[in-house]
Amino acid sequence: MMGRIRADRETIRNLIALIAKYDRPGPRYTSYPTAVEFQDLEAGIYEKHLAAADALGERPLSLYVHLPFCEERCLFCGCHVIVAKNRAKVDTYLDILTREVALVARRTPNRRKFAQLHLGGGTPTYHPPEGLRVFLRSLLQYYTPLPGAELAVEVDPRVTTREHIDTLADLGFNRISMGVQDFATDVQERVNRIQTEEQTRAIIDRARERGYSGINVDLIYGLPLQTPETFEKTVERVIDMGVDRVACYSFAFVPWIRGHQRKLDESELPSRETKMELFAIAREKLLGAGYQAIGMDHFARPEDELGRARKEGRLRRNFQGYTVIPGDDVLGFGISAIGDVRGAMFQNEKKLSRYRDLVDAGHLPAIRGIVRSRDDEIRADVIHRLMCNFVIDIVAVEALWGIDFRDTFASDLELLVPYQKEGLVLVEKETIRATPTGELFVRNLAMCFDRYMREKHAGEREPVFSRTV
Repeated sequence: MMGRIRADRETIRNLIALIAKYDRPGPRYTSYPTAVEFQDLEAGIYEKHLAAADALGERPLSLYVHLPFCEERCLFCGCHVIVAKNRAKVDTYLDILTREVALVARRTPNRRKFAQLHLGGGTPTYHPPEGLRVFLRSLLQYYTPLPGAELAVEVDPRVTTREHIDTLADLGFNRISMGVQDFATDVQERVNRIQTEEQTRAIIDRARERGYSGINVDLIYGLPLQTPETFEKTVERVIDMGVDRVACYSFAFVPWIRGHQRKLDESELPSRETKMELFAIAREKLLGAGYQAIGMDHFARPEDELGRARKEGRLRRNFQGYTVIPGDDVLGFGISAIGDVRGAMFQNEKKLSRYRDLVDAGHLPAIRGIVRSRDDEIRADVIHRLMCNFVIDIVAVEALWGIDFRDTFASDLELLVPYQKEGLVLVEKETIRATPTGELFVRNLAMCFDRYMREKHAGEREPVFSRTV
């Protein structure tokens, strides 16, 4: 149904009515509980969970490294970044990061193999190639990749060089992700992200030459001045580049949280109807080009690992979005990085000077987080099943957790009733399944199972999340 939205104006009118009714602030569910529930940690709790993880021996880890520096700030950005012109500060950060890795490695002597390594930001390639090489060689002395491990990096084509691509390839990196957002010049100027198609193609071509097996491009719909005609051209140009994955994100306009977004003129944002059409165009074009829909906003070639993981039930969702996570514990390194270790999430200090002081003093810089309760774990499983596959297998959940689903989620199922009446979800004996239209509202459906949303955040005057559609 979603692929026919452009041609079916009645469908658009119906969707606009549903969006007007249900488009409300809500989490993206890259985790449950979400990061807004994090609290200050008691002393020693991270060390305790690292010890429990280390006791598992050879089971693989996933590693996330946050490199926060950018040359300038994109006005749509919702990430934790530092705009830096002082290269000395950038180089010093890699030294501190190296010491943090050593602190964690000291506490995980028996668990040093990983199935996934992700460099996120910020702009990891804002660091010079040699600086990245030195840091990564140090990290790889402590933690070693399993055969077939995914080593991924986020890049900005405006600052990324052939030497960056070559250096990372020499170190074993095989996946690369880059933002495009929109190739329309007026949109780029409004959001302070001037990036040509030629710059983007050059990075993609070089990555192909160096054997990267996965190339991802990010698009954003709902940006100022976007039109269906110009966004369609952007999507077509991205398809022509032959990328393996496309993430098409809804613009999270949250100026009360991200102050730099106040520089955007809200009157220039697309209307609800136009925003819906933008996504419909992207979906129609990508499906028509042979990509598979993955979750609510990703598309992948059938032969891509993300597509295979969806078919095999291995698809997961974390703070980097939809992904394949062979490792069941995630270690986070760098300021603001979030890890997930033995039933608890841990977030590092966000302020650079404080992060440096903690590491210099030999302390782990994880200062906030949450230890999940059994109820949290069960709800996280249910929500992620819905977010990843649009279906909850009631029998499988009951078998895994030893519960009676309808007794445990009696209140939650009542919250689904309005969505059932709208035809957005089917609640059957053995499954709860989003309908094709309901897939657009999957965040709303997931919110029905979120105890924190209804007990802590219902009716808040100042929303802490972006809108769901």
